[in-house]
Amino acid sequence: MRESVTLVHIRTQLGPWLDLHMQRRGRLLVGMLLMLLTALSALGLLAVSGWFITASALTGAVLAMGGTAMLDVYTPGGAIRLFAVSRTVSRYIERLYNHDTILRLLADLRGRLFDALVRMDGERLSGRRASDWLNRLTADIDTLDALYLRLLAPPLVALLLSIALVALVGFWVPEAALWLGLALGVSWCWLTLGQARLGLTASRRRVQTLEELRSATMETLRGLAELEAYEALVRRREQLEGIEQRLLRDQWRLSIVAGIGNALAATAIGLCWVMVLVFAIPAFQAGAVSAPVMVMLPLAAMALSEGLTPLPAAFTQFGASLAAAERLNQIDECRSDEGHISDLPNGPLALSVEAVAHRYPGAMFQALEEVSLTLEPGQRVAVSGPSGAGKSTLLALISGQMAVQQGRILLAGHDIASLSPQCLSSAVGCLTQQVDLFDARIADNLWIADPEASEQRLWQALEAVDLADWAASLEEGLATRLGEGGRQLSGGQARRMALARLWLSDPGLVVLDEPFAGLDADTAERVRHGLEDWLAGRSVVYLVHEHDPSRPKPGMQGVTLGLELGLQDPLAWHDEAESVTM
Repeated sequence: MRESVTLVHIRTQLGPWLDLHMQRRGRLLVGMLLMLLTALSALGLLAVSGWFITASALTGAVLAMGGTAMLDVYTPGGAIRLFAVSRTVSRYIERLYNHDTILRLLADLRGRLFDALVRMDGERLSGRRASDWLNRLTADIDTLDALYLRLLAPPLVALLLSIALVALVGFWVPEAALWLGLALGVSWCWLTLGQARLGLTASRRRVQTLEELRSATMETLRGLAELEAYEALVRRREQLEGIEQRLLRDQWRLSIVAGIGNALAATAIGLCWVMVLVFAIPAFQAGAVSAPVMVMLPLAAMALSEGLTPLPAAFTQFGASLAAAERLNQIDECRSDEGHISDLPNGPLALSVEAVAHRYPGAMFQALEEVSLTLEPGQRVAVSGPSGAGKSTLLALISGQMAVQQGRILLAGHDIASLSPQCLSSAVGCLTQQVDLFDARIADNLWIADPEASEQRLWQALEAVDLADWAASLEEGLATRLGEGGRQLSGGQARRMALARLWLSDPGLVVLDEPFAGLDADTAERVRHGLEDWLAGRSVVYLVHEHDPSRPKPGMQGVTLGLELGLQDPLAWHDEAESVTM
């Protein structure tokens, strides 16, 4: 976090999110105009009130001395009521409207980040803790969604309010306008750019420290029993306190910087109205302005608090917004489909795995080594091997969940690296060992695959996997909730529910990882028969522990053995480890 920050770097990091904001430029402009109307109403209210109070006092003094005077109380009185009401109403509408805009922007931000996450390969996803991704989707987005309300609209409103004040003062006292404009320009620059510069390092570092504290706290809570058992809890607590102390130091520094900014804002406002008064008094003595106008102008300058006061606190935290943008850009860079193929032919797809090897980060041995496989369109083959032989790794590579490190994988003649994530996800349908079901209705879990599917089609999907009778026996039918993680289902039912969801999709290549695991022979045969018509128009790869075409397991009739994976010699790993150590 100590690297230098240039304007180019700031534009590069904030640019994508500013562009996303600009997609709602109409709403942002209306919101800013409402903020400006509120500030100008405050300016008008103070100016007219100062003029009216002074004029009333002078008129009363003249009448008390026996003189004659006349004062129109209706026009300024109406103006005061107008500005008071417009300030209140515009403030209310502005808060309501801008918060609605921020919620829309928040949906845009989260949608964009979720889109990027689903495009990210599994290897990169596993490179960070789940708590880190969660922080980026919550804390970082919450930091960035204040970009408009804190860093875009307020400085523009303050600048326009300052220009309006300079124009008002310049109309009555032209010689004061130049000095007032200079003072306000310097103040505006310091309260924005100066505050951002002072708080940049601490606010950027604070984002990283907060993430570190959250992750460390979650790890501590999860491992509390182990820490207590190994008498490491005290040392762990000291580590947490060290992180807290670093966080508190940055927060203390930011509080000081924000306090300095608030003091300078108040000083700037005070100096401005004193400056206006200093120029207005000679003008009054020379008869260029009346006494009510002489009082009106300094009071109008006090309305600067509407524009300048919010700036110090917002721009002191500018580094946090920049850090959030930097972290989110690391995810967002996965969204681009530029240069990728977005369409593949309909129907069964050919698959070619050519000398593919893969090693996980930090692993001593390769998960796959020189694996090759050819699958013709419409063919069904089995890839067999014991646990740990690399079947799940192969599935992840074929489906694009992990990037190919060595060799290449062709789908319909195209390298999968050249396919867009959306194209690949629609072309390759997978049933993995881990079944992801949600605490929602059966129908909702199935609609994930095809949101446009009719209820009749959902029943057909359940019929294909031998779950229709079970679902029909439930009191609420398709409206039955599955519980968190699908805990209301058995393991076999959960896998069949995932198969039903896959049945609703239309991939050209289907990869099934132990599709009949947990099923008895009769159920497996019924499921195979139910899926037969659906699989007939597709290429299929079965991942199984073992497969003998002459004596197939239930549900595996007619499947040829395309590839048999084997574990490397464990002694070779041991020797390799020793040689590395030496």
